[in-house]
Amino acid sequence: MREHLLSWQWELYPPAHRDRRNLALHLATAPLFQLGVVGLLASPFVGGVWAIPSLAAMAAALGAQGRGHKLERQAPAPFLGPLDVLARFFAEQFVTFPRYVLSGGFARAWRESG
Repeated sequence: MREHLLSWQWELYPPAHRDRRNLALHLATAPLFQLGVVGLLASPFVGGVWAIPSLAAMAAALGAQGRGHKLERQAPAPFLGPLDVLARFFAEQFVTFPRYVLSGGFARAWRESG
């Protein structure tokens, strides 16, 4: 895994999130991933069957965002391995993307891509 993951990811985030289609995909799928994580964590308490749609939601978000990144001029940095994939994706969904939205970076990228 990368040292200083959040600051590293934040520095590289804006140039790799400029395409309006990718931005829209992230806006739709980041909450889907977050709900999937919550559902997965809750499944032992509300019924194990909830784990299946929760994992499906997480996988769908991952797949959609992967396709969205192919629309960008700047490709994301290559992954260093499976743990790097997990760490970067969780960091992006729960910290970096919400920060991008709340800081105004998302709105700025949306306006500039139109």
